[in-house]
Amino acid sequence: MLQADIILDTLERAGEACADPAPLIYRRLFEMHPELEKLFLMDPDGGVRGSMLQTCLSSILGLLDGERTPRFIIAASRMDHASYGVPDDKFDIIFAAIRDTFRDLIGPDWTPAMDRAWSGLLAEIATIQ
Repeated sequence: MLQADIILDTLERAGEACADPAPLIYRRLFEMHPELEKLFLMDPDGGVRGSMLQTCLSSILGLLDGERTPRFIIAASRMDHASYGVPDDKFDIIFAAIRDTFRDLIGPDWTPAMDRAWSGLLAEIATIQ
């Protein structure tokens, strides 16, 4: 079971710390996997990245609410990204980059409970095919 209240708390705290975490999240993603940056060459204004991040965050919120739609969105996005050359084992790393960026934004207030809640969320996302 996802610990929705803890995840929501981290989203709020990260939002208070940084109004637009997208540049930080994508910088982390590209540091983790530099080969993915070339997939965004046609996105000079960051619009695609922003849209992707919005989809990720909306999917997280939907999963926390127990909605079924985010599962379909994630599964479809997983297949769609395969057509861009993103292997299945790298699809989920955007969610890890979100978690890691939020952990950095929250800083010393990040708790083991937050870490467990996010680990559970990432594990759940990884099962969505």
